[in-house]
Amino acid sequence: MNDAIESLVKEERVLEAAELAEQGGDFPLASTLYERACSFERAASAAYRAAAFERALLLAVQAKDDATAHLSLSKLDVGSQALGRVGPSLQARGDHGWAARVFEKDGKFAEAGDAWEKDRDGVRAAAVYERLGDVVKAARVLESALRREPDDSVALALGRLLQRHGKSEAAVRALQRIAQDAPSRRAALTVLVACFRQLGLGRAVVEAEDELGRLGGPLHEIEDDAPPSEVKARIFGRYEVIREVASTPSARVLECTDCVRHEHVAVKIFAGYQARGGGRDALVRFEREVRALNALDHPNVVPLRDYIEEGPALVLEWMAKGTLEQMLAREAIAPARAIEIAVAVLGAVGEAHRLGILHRDIKPSNVLFDVAGVAHLGDFGVAHLGDLSSTATAGVIGTLLYMSPEQRRGHPATVASDMFGVGAILWEMLTGTRFDAASNQPRTRPSAVHRDLDTRHDATVARFLAEDPTARPEDAYAARKLLTSLSWASTYEPAVKPVNVPPPDARTTLARVHRDPLGNESDERTGQHIVRVPLSDSRLARARAFARAAHPGLQTVLRVDRSTKDVWLAVPRGVTPEGVISRELADELMAALHALHQAGIVHGSVDRAHIRVNGGDATILFAADPTEGRRAEDDLRGVESLLAGAV
Repeated sequence: MNDAIESLVKEERVLEAAELAEQGGDFPLASTLYERACSFERAASAAYRAAAFERALLLAVQAKDDATAHLSLSKLDVGSQALGRVGPSLQARGDHGWAARVFEKDGKFAEAGDAWEKDRDGVRAAAVYERLGDVVKAARVLESALRREPDDSVALALGRLLQRHGKSEAAVRALQRIAQDAPSRRAALTVLVACFRQLGLGRAVVEAEDELGRLGGPLHEIEDDAPPSEVKARIFGRYEVIREVASTPSARVLECTDCVRHEHVAVKIFAGYQARGGGRDALVRFEREVRALNALDHPNVVPLRDYIEEGPALVLEWMAKGTLEQMLAREAIAPARAIEIAVAVLGAVGEAHRLGILHRDIKPSNVLFDVAGVAHLGDFGVAHLGDLSSTATAGVIGTLLYMSPEQRRGHPATVASDMFGVGAILWEMLTGTRFDAASNQPRTRPSAVHRDLDTRHDATVARFLAEDPTARPEDAYAARKLLTSLSWASTYEPAVKPVNVPPPDARTTLARVHRDPLGNESDERTGQHIVRVPLSDSRLARARAFARAAHPGLQTVLRVDRSTKDVWLAVPRGVTPEGVISRELADELMAALHALHQAGIVHGSVDRAHIRVNGGDATILFAADPTEGRRAEDDLRGVESLLAGAV
């Protein structure tokens, strides 16, 4: 442990110490420190990078990080001591589903079946018992699961089990539980036809085959004697579905296991195709993404594994650490990390531009991270292929919140438009707020959020967001050079923390505050409107918590002026809400309060007077003197009272 890390640990700044260890490549130490800081997901990731796969699996399961858990399990060798230890350890902790997966991999099927039963997964438990040759026990487990909670997947598994072992009458009784409009009806009919044939029921065979024909015909993979252990749903013959990750009107994204390559993948299935209109346009965009990804081969572009024309579907490398949008929702990002992400995106964009491809939709949800935390740009579905000088009206292409001013006006997208998109996500990473492209008036600036940034950093990021496209960096390579020419802080230091410099002269401090004829105050240096609250020990603690939370739904704390004993707060836009608030605004307020509670304080005065609404955004004001004795539950009840009666 080096001196800097040891010093941070002694100061109880364990999370910062862990980040420093990770940046220095000491992943075992980083994992230990992250665990001590109760950041189990990051501890699991660091353990995986240290090749401590047993530890990574245990931590990932504790963090409910299934992606890292699957990857860690895949690295443990069958018959190894580590695999032998981790199964019982997971079972002792009550993580029976993961214990069962470990036992199955290690060939301990009796233990796996018992663990699946404890996890209340009768289908998987039965598959294991059948593999052991104990068909009676397999059937008993499924029957027990059906009695406990009727479920079509359990009824189908029981019917298939009984039919495979010649119990056709019992299989029919189980399968007839499945309703005609159920999603698994087609699979059930496939097995029922075989049962009716075995029983010699000719009329029933005809009726079942007629219904099956209307549903698309038999599922041949069910008619075949598949191995009993294959109980998960498969698509396109080789991709075992783990879960649905996202769904839009035009596509679904599934987390899957490629059973041929034995790797984690994301399968993006096109949906909603119609011969005319919007469905056709969506299909064109989907096929455009395929062509874009086929052309791109760059370490910061989400890799394309396969294209399945019959879907149509894309098979992409699995990005285990989620999206930038998710990262922004759960944590503040250090400036150096924000620049690292932006530079990675610029690398992908630069390669795309070199090949004549405009992305046109750069936003946080399209920046994804692999298990090592490397950023990748994805979703080229609205990319414009061909000559970069060719045009297409912006219209509905792209996402409005991150769209350049010229695209909003209906002008063609250019390289400069993608530069604006990178600037918009960089601004959000550095300030915690979205850049208001419609008015080009930001709510705050990077230097107002981070103590170690100044006007040079503000000006650099502002170049990406210039109203005039020609004022932005000319291309991705110039943009990368611009960002890397400055030093960016590697730790998150809120601007509210006092800087160790001699106290300024009082007259100098007062000169920085401009007061207009109406008495409104602004920061003379930045022009930002401010409100000042007299400083006290309790208000200083609250100001620090607001700064730590760093949530866009909380009033921004700009600085603490000890010479005049003031806390400077940004004046939020918007008005006091009247009547009930919408569910969307309530959700925003709840998220902001959660961030504040995580920072260690209760707001204490959640009421109409402490909220400002500006369009679709809501801001909770700083409570200088909150109501005493309030708890987190009281804050949430305050939001619920504003929501009362809202649809």
